[in-house]
Amino acid sequence: MGGEQRNLFIALGLMLAIMLGYQFLVTGPAQERQRAALEAEQASLIDQEADPNLPAALTAQPTVSALDRPEALATAQRVEINAPSVEGSFSLTGARFDDLRLRRHTVEVGGDELISLLNPIGSEDVFYVRDGWQSPTPGFTDLPGGTTVWSLISGDVLTTETPVVIGYDSPSGLHFERTISIDENYLFTVSDSVTNTTGSDVELQRYGLVRDEGMPTDLTNNMAVFEGALAVVDGRLIQRKFSKLEDGEEDEASGVGGWSGITMRYWMAAAIPAQDRSFTARFRTIERAGITAFESSYVETAQILPAGASLNSVTHIFAGAKELDVLQAAQNDQGIQKLDMAINWGWLWFLARPFVWLLHHLENLTGNVGLAILALTLMVKIVMFPLANRAFASMAKMKTVQPKVAEIKERYAADQQKQQQAMMELYKKEKINPLAGCLPILPQIPIFFALYQTLFNAIEMRHAPFFGWIRDLAAPDPTNMWNLFGLLPFDPSSWPILGGVLAIGIWPILMGLTMAAQQALNPPPPDPMQAKIFAFLPFVFTIMLAGFASGLVIYWAWNNALSVAQQYVIMRRHGNETQLDKLIAHIRDRMKGDRS
Repeated sequence: MGGEQRNLFIALGLMLAIMLGYQFLVTGPAQERQRAALEAEQASLIDQEADPNLPAALTAQPTVSALDRPEALATAQRVEINAPSVEGSFSLTGARFDDLRLRRHTVEVGGDELISLLNPIGSEDVFYVRDGWQSPTPGFTDLPGGTTVWSLISGDVLTTETPVVIGYDSPSGLHFERTISIDENYLFTVSDSVTNTTGSDVELQRYGLVRDEGMPTDLTNNMAVFEGALAVVDGRLIQRKFSKLEDGEEDEASGVGGWSGITMRYWMAAAIPAQDRSFTARFRTIERAGITAFESSYVETAQILPAGASLNSVTHIFAGAKELDVLQAAQNDQGIQKLDMAINWGWLWFLARPFVWLLHHLENLTGNVGLAILALTLMVKIVMFPLANRAFASMAKMKTVQPKVAEIKERYAADQQKQQQAMMELYKKEKINPLAGCLPILPQIPIFFALYQTLFNAIEMRHAPFFGWIRDLAAPDPTNMWNLFGLLPFDPSSWPILGGVLAIGIWPILMGLTMAAQQALNPPPPDPMQAKIFAFLPFVFTIMLAGFASGLVIYWAWNNALSVAQQYVIMRRHGNETQLDKLIAHIRDRMKGDRS
């Protein structure tokens, strides 16, 4: 009996092993292939953004037959958007947000043309956001996508007080009802209710995508600015520049909480999933109508909707300017994870973030962004005063002993070892640390780069006026020295060189003068060639920074001026005569000579 039981157990074990092996090696992979095929089918549905029933011009290559904006907008039924910060419309085809202008931001300083952020398919610079559904359940390929025509249930105009309700009934038996609302800024709330009347359970996945067709023509091309696809997934920031995407680099990440979008220097459009659901964000490029389309999207994990039941799902869309207070308000009010990471803080984010916050509040206090920049620079100078004071004091002492150093070099010109020993004894006797002038400056380097990052990305600088001829702190100084800053009756801006590389305005020249003044206060380099190079640097920096945003040049000039004043006081305190003193004495002597 015992042997029969043993044989039975062995037979059962073999049968179980065969069944598990068959499941693992045959049935399981077959199911995975079937599921992958279904996912690929759904992904292809997401790609279908052109309705085949639309005019042929819309499905043709935009670079060849792009429609005028009004013609492209007229190809689909639309619902008007009229809010304090934005105006435009969204299309009932695909429930696509593809027509949005920013009311607080114009193309030109003092102009009437608003920034057009989102643009419809068929026009130039196609850029839109869309929210849809897909299903891994076989047979459900008719869910709301890019070609779905929604019906208007209620609401004629989308305002902050009046939401719009649209609906769609799929042939398979799913009823979708979508309520769209907008806040006073740039945040849309998209609330969907889905009812299953199919008679069977259905798996549903909600997705959102942002698509930009063609390489943007107004890229900044500066290392301090990020432009491309970005996402926050589970607290982690992921970025891919347009150039990387164009080279075929893709990326995806999964987690809970975050968003996915495409950003320019000052603007962004983002699709934002429910913050309590797991999702996968993805960056990719696709070929569409003969051009490369850049896409940033998310897909939520599937949820089962039983037969006869309903579910509610809330997502958001952000489309507007990257204003810090607006981003943080949406982040806090709606619980959107790290939406303010849309601003490119750089690797020195722990310094740049408080600088942006300070700049914003100083602007509110002073009423002028330029004055806020000056105040912020002064505050940083005050904080760094002890370190800078040590550095300048050490420079002053070094300048005092320069004659003795020159004497030692002349005495031991043939013996470098004795020369170094004598110099060390001199430094020890005079209580001078040769490195003391450099070490305190090191902490100021990251602060400078963080301020640079802040000013280059702060939208507060865009179209912000300063005093005099500066009407836009984000643009270069408009004056040009080649027509004596406007005194001569011709405009050199159209000239190849004098209006380009050598177009130097008043503020860059002031910056160069302050840099030269600061160099004059420092001990001259011992090597004559180094001294010539250092003397030439103010001219180089003047030419280099002439094309920078005037706000940055003003900051640099003001920072140099504060450093010159601080260093001059310290030098005089240590009894050093500066080049400025010599210049003043020379002018005084000349004036006395003229009187006599």
